[in-house]
Amino acid sequence: MDFTNSSCGESDHRQIEENKPLLGEMSAPEGGKMGAVPCRRAVVHFNGMRYKLLQEGDIQVCVIRHPRTFLSKILTSKFLRRWEPHHLTLADNSLTSATPTGYMEDSMPYSAIEDVQLLSWENAPKYCLQLTFPGGTVLLQAANSYLRDQWFHSLQWKKKIYKYKKVLSNPNRWEVVLKEIRSLVDMALTSPLQDDSIHQAPLEIVSKLLSESINLTTQEHESIIVAIAPLLENNHPPPDLCEFFCKHCRERPRSMVVIEVFTPVVQRILKHNMDFGKCPRLRLFTQEYILALNELNAGMEVVKKFIHSMHGPTANCPHPRVLPNLVAVCLAAIYSCYEEFINSRDNSPSLKEIRNGCQQQCDRKPNIPLRLLHTNPDLVSQEVTSADSRHKTVIVTSNEVHVEVERNNTVNQKLKANTGNDSEPNLIDCLLISPACSTMSIELSPQAERVLECYVEILKILSDYDDWRPALASLLQPIPFPKEALAHETFTKELKYVIQRFAEDPRQEVHSCLLSVRAGKDGWFQLYSPGGVACDDDGELFASMVHILMGSCYKTKKFLLSLAENKLGPCMLLALRGNQTMVEVGEPARTEHTLH
Repeated sequence: MDFTNSSCGESDHRQIEENKPLLGEMSAPEGGKMGAVPCRRAVVHFNGMRYKLLQEGDIQVCVIRHPRTFLSKILTSKFLRRWEPHHLTLADNSLTSATPTGYMEDSMPYSAIEDVQLLSWENAPKYCLQLTFPGGTVLLQAANSYLRDQWFHSLQWKKKIYKYKKVLSNPNRWEVVLKEIRSLVDMALTSPLQDDSIHQAPLEIVSKLLSESINLTTQEHESIIVAIAPLLENNHPPPDLCEFFCKHCRERPRSMVVIEVFTPVVQRILKHNMDFGKCPRLRLFTQEYILALNELNAGMEVVKKFIHSMHGPTANCPHPRVLPNLVAVCLAAIYSCYEEFINSRDNSPSLKEIRNGCQQQCDRKPNIPLRLLHTNPDLVSQEVTSADSRHKTVIVTSNEVHVEVERNNTVNQKLKANTGNDSEPNLIDCLLISPACSTMSIELSPQAERVLECYVEILKILSDYDDWRPALASLLQPIPFPKEALAHETFTKELKYVIQRFAEDPRQEVHSCLLSVRAGKDGWFQLYSPGGVACDDDGELFASMVHILMGSCYKTKKFLLSLAENKLGPCMLLALRGNQTMVEVGEPARTEHTLH
C-alpha cells in the first residue's frame, strides 16, 4: 500500500513541518553570545519504566483509509477490517516488512508518519497504537501492554532521530542548530529506551555535523561541547568527535571547557578503555588533553593532581586499566617526539617496524654489524681474522663509523650463533655501532622537547606509586622506546629516575625487571651499566642495581659469571673506589672468571 500518496496541500504541509527546526526559530539569549553559557547545565534523567529498543518484531497490522466516498466508508467500517500478521523491521529511514504483501507491500517512510500515539478510540482493540499518515491510519496490535509501549517508544525514537538527522544535515543558523542539539541531547537522556545507540546516535549526528562544518568560531565550538557533555558522562566519543576535541585542546588549552567537560571524559577513557589499538583517536585525545593541562599556569602540578585523582586516595588503585592506559599514552607521545627524526633517516626503522622499541627482528636487512659495514671486502677479512683469536682489538672505519670491540670466547660464540640464524640484533650493539645514533647529536624541536619533558615526568610520577611500580616495571622491561630515544642524552638522563626507583624497590617482581626479558636481549641493567650509552654517573646506578639484585635471589653462579665476563673491569674499578657492594661482588666474580 502506498503510504505517501496524498493531496498537494497535505504534501506541502508535511514538507514545511519536516524542514522546520524541531524547537522553532528561537533567538540566542539576550545580552550574550552563543559561547556565553555555563560549562554544565541541569539535565533531567528518565526514572520510569525502561524498555529495550526494538529493531524488529512480530505484530498485527491493519490499515484504515480516510473515507472519501460512501463506498469507502463502508469498506473501512470495523466489521470489514482485516488484520494481517507481519514481521516488521525498524530501519533507519522506514518501517518495512519481511513479507512485503498486503498492507505492507510498500515500506512506510518515517517522513510520511505524521503522528504516533496509543489508540484511544471508544471500544478500540486492546494493546493497539496508531500511526497517522496522509490519507489514513495504520493500527499496530501487540500481544500485551508492555510490548505495545515498547513499540510506541521505539517508533517515536526512530522517527525523531530521522528528523534530527535531516534538520542537522543542512544547518542554516547556528543559534537554531545549537538549540536543536540541546533538544536532541535532552531527548536521549529522558528516553525510556535502553540501548547503546540511544546515546551513540546523537553523538554520531553531532560528530558528522562538526566534520562537515569547518568555519565554526571558538565560541560555537565551546557551546556545542557543553551541549553534548551530558552524553559523554557514560559514553566514549566517536572518532570524528575525538578529532574535534583534539583540535580544541591544541587551539585553546586554557579554556574552562578543557577542565570542566573533558576531565570526566578522559577519566572514563582511562578507567574503561581496553585497547587503544582499536580506537587510536581516544588515545590521541587523552594525549592532547594532558598536554593542555601542562599548558596551564601550574603546569605539571595540575597533571600530577590529575594522575592522583586517577589513582585515588587509597593505597591501591581500584581501577586496573588506568596504569596500562597511561603508559600506552606516554609511550605513544614519546615516540611521536622522535617520529619525524626517525622517518627522516634512511637507516632508521619505519613507523611499522617500531612497535616494541628498536628490539624487533630485521626481516629485510642482515644483522646490524654486517648491514652497517656495507660488505667491504677488507672489513669482512678483518671479521674472519678476529674470530680466530681469543683476545684482539679491531678498529673498523667505514662511513665515518669507528667501532672498537673487545672480543673474547663468549663474543666468538655469539658471533657464530648469529651467523647461523636470523636472531635479533643486540640493542647495545645497535646504539654503539649504528651511525644513526653514534655519530650524530639528536636535537628535537621546542614543541617536541616540551612533549618529551611532560610525558617523561608522568613516568616519574607513576613510578612513585608503590602499587603501580610492579606493573610499570613489567611494562617497561622489554625496552619499548626507539633506539633514537635511548641515544638521546636528555631522555636517558630524565628516565634514570624511574630506573632508580626500580632499583630501590625490595620486591623481586620490581627489580627483576631491570634485567633483560630473555637471553640475547638487553635490559635497563645493561643500558645503565658502565660503558652503556645511558651511563653518566660513573656506575653509581649500576652499583645500586647490582646491590638489590645480589640481595635477592640473583647471587648465583650464572649471574656472577655474567658480571665476570661482561663487567669485571667496571666492578673492580668501583671496588677500588670503595663501593662496598662491588667489594663483596669482586672476589666471587674474579674467582668465577678465573675458573672459566
